[in-house]
Amino acid sequence: MKSGKSTAMSQLDRRMFLRGAASLGAAGLGLSMAGTSAFAQNALNDIISAPRRGNWDDQFDARASTSSQQQVATNQPVMSPQTVSYVQNAIAEYGNIAMQGGWPQVPGNAKLKLGVSDPAVSVLRKRLMITGDLPQSAGLSGSFDSYVDAGVKRFQSRHGLPADGVMGQFTYSAMNIPVDVRLGQLQTNLSRLNEIANVNAQRFVMVNIPAALIEANENGRVSQRHTAVVGKIDRQTPLLVSKIHEVILNPFWTAPKSIILKDIIPVMRKDPTYLTRNKIRLYDAQGQEVPPESVDWNTDEAVRLMFRQDPGKINAMSSTKINFHNSHAVYMHDTPQQSYFNKMMRFDSSGCVRVQNVRDLDVWLLKNTAGWDRQTIENTIKSGENRPIQLADPVPLHFVYVSAWSTGDGVVQFRDDIYKMDGAAELAIGTDA
Repeated sequence: MKSGKSTAMSQLDRRMFLRGAASLGAAGLGLSMAGTSAFAQNALNDIISAPRRGNWDDQFDARASTSSQQQVATNQPVMSPQTVSYVQNAIAEYGNIAMQGGWPQVPGNAKLKLGVSDPAVSVLRKRLMITGDLPQSAGLSGSFDSYVDAGVKRFQSRHGLPADGVMGQFTYSAMNIPVDVRLGQLQTNLSRLNEIANVNAQRFVMVNIPAALIEANENGRVSQRHTAVVGKIDRQTPLLVSKIHEVILNPFWTAPKSIILKDIIPVMRKDPTYLTRNKIRLYDAQGQEVPPESVDWNTDEAVRLMFRQDPGKINAMSSTKINFHNSHAVYMHDTPQQSYFNKMMRFDSSGCVRVQNVRDLDVWLLKNTAGWDRQTIENTIKSGENRPIQLADPVPLHFVYVSAWSTGDGVVQFRDDIYKMDGAAELAIGTDA
């Protein structure tokens, strides 16, 4: 430490300092240091109150990493009049930022994280302050302390990025998008929200495609949120409005023609055992089973057959298929590949929507359907029996494309414009990644 007051610190016995620091944390800055000298207590007080403390936090507070994120999570639905109002406020806020010159570009040539000292951190602090992710009182030092760590995590949470506090490629890219581009994104999405916000239903499900997120909403509140996997850039999940009318436990999976042509036939040319190993059976138009070895896989004739996978753990839909009428032949479902939900870019399906923790959604969807409580659902899945269940009250469903929204004052959410619908190339951050 370079301040004059750090001289006292160097005179402390190390053991005495550690005992005092432990007491400091327990008392929340109340220095109750039984067994230590008045000299040690005064020295620690001097260090904590010093105006310049080298790499120490500008305002030391062990709770900094959590306190600034309190308002990011909310149970307000994306599709709601309140969200429209907050987006209008956000547009005014970001318009004001633009009039004041926007925010600085954070130099991306250093891997900034907790404990690092770098001149770029001062720029980072200013950037975070402008959008309310870091309090102005945190100062503009070059130290990446717990306040900066909390601010970066808050920023990452608002942008759908892993909140690890590390300034990586996608965090830099999201942070350095100019304010006028973000303002345009908000305006574009306000128009979308104005069209979809007023849902006249006590219960409804929303799938937000660019966020790869599902909300189960009830009585104007979010009852459940589920991470989703949605369609690839070249096999996009469609926008639609429908009603969920059926939940199938232990479903059969029937491969669509697009997957037969693009995926299964090429695999069978390389691995003739693929269908058998994955318990996928072939049926002709008369419903007769066709042996895989009787098919010429060097042609596309197999597309005339039905490819149906037996229920089970390796089934492409695993425990659940959720049906709703639509012209795109898409549905929602479970998956045996749970690792996909941990990816940052969750655009890996052929158009259908995979649902994490789908059994919780099953219970919510079937809550008004007699005889289908949680235990019955679990027992049925365990049995392996294919069981279609008609909902007593079909639940409205909305597949939407909302890449920017706000669910509270100062909490503005942005997502990657994965399908390039927002009209600005800078917003498709992960498209070519």
